Amino acid sequence: MPPPGVDQTMKLSRFITTHMEQILEEWEAFAKEIPTTSKMSISDLRDHAKQMLQACAADLDTWQSAAEQASKSKGEEAVPKAGTAAIRHGLGRLESGYSVAELISEFRALRASVLRLWQSQVGQVTEATTDDMVRFNETIDQALAESATAYSQKATHTREIFLAILGHDLRGPLATMAMAGDYLTHPDADLARAGAMGARVKTSAALMTSMVRDLLEYSRTQLGSGIPVVRRRADMRDIGQAALDDASAANPRCRFELEVAGQTAGSFDAARMQQVLTNLLNNAAQYRTQSEPVTLRIEGSPDAVLVQVGNHGEVIPRESLASLFDPLVRLARDGQEDEQPNINLGLGLFIAREITVAHGGSIVAASDEDAGTVFSVRIPREA
Repeated sequence: MPPPGVDQTMKLSRFITTHMEQILEEWEAFAKEIPTTSKMSISDLRDHAKQMLQACAADLDTWQSAAEQASKSKGEEAVPKAGTAAIRHGLGRLESGYSVAELISEFRALRASVLRLWQSQVGQVTEATTDDMVRFNETIDQALAESATAYSQKATHTREIFLAILGHDLRGPLATMAMAGDYLTHPDADLARAGAMGARVKTSAALMTSMVRDLLEYSRTQLGSGIPVVRRRADMRDIGQAALDDASAANPRCRFELEVAGQTAGSFDAARMQQVLTNLLNNAAQYRTQSEPVTLRIEGSPDAVLVQVGNHGEVIPRESLASLFDPLVRLARDGQEDEQPNINLGLGLFIAREITVAHGGSIVAASDEDAGTVFSVRIPREA
């Protein structure tokens, strides 16, 4: 029985607006059980749920003809309207790494939370309450259709851009290797230049290896398996030097500098951490000014090792810093001064973050005129 004093014929729209916080708390508890949301803040979890519920309540209070209800029940009005909370929710969940199944489960939980809480306060089922339930289900279905359609369209568009970038970025090193092969197999080839040609082939191979490796790691994260790490005794100084060697091979025109201080040994996955630093160094080399070096600073403290990769170049706007670690995001380069392709498909920083998090560490970016752009990675010395 409902508690005394509760309106026995409470309309569902009124219940939603007056019990908004209770509904959001129950839905939030469900959302936290989804693995993707484990590190999200409460505000991120709630992002558009309140706005969608308010839209549902407004729809319930809007008169609807029999023809309009029949059209909605058939999904004929499920064409997304630009800018709705449901559309923004779908796009946001795509950026957060949600799967379509996880997106749908959120709407299922939201529907169940509202109806369960409301029915506990409704004295009896009447024609009015049944109509409210039908209208509410139609409204939730409409929001789900908008959200899922926006998610699908954006995912398809992103995939197309991804393939276009891959084709563009692979074309450069492939062309270099093809030209080197043609030259070296020519009967009149100058063997004295064979070493220079070999170096160009080596650079192109390093670029392609970096792209393929990032693709494989990105695919692993999208399959839900994450990036595994196996920690063993290692020295971050040695890892940093190996990463510098990799980055130098991929960016022969860039000058790199290494600075080390303190105790840098600990328990790390050396191969994975080398991948982190190589990706950061490659990224810094792409966006540097030609006159300044890319710096790699490694500093040990009692409980952690701090690694910083810095370069001087265009300042990254504050509003862009948060999206740097998202997959398939790359900043535009103005006045590209050499023929070096953008080699990481926007995946390098994403993978660097995933490996850092798998180590229990953190990675942040800062950018200003004086210090330049600096990526700081903090890795606990022990697991």
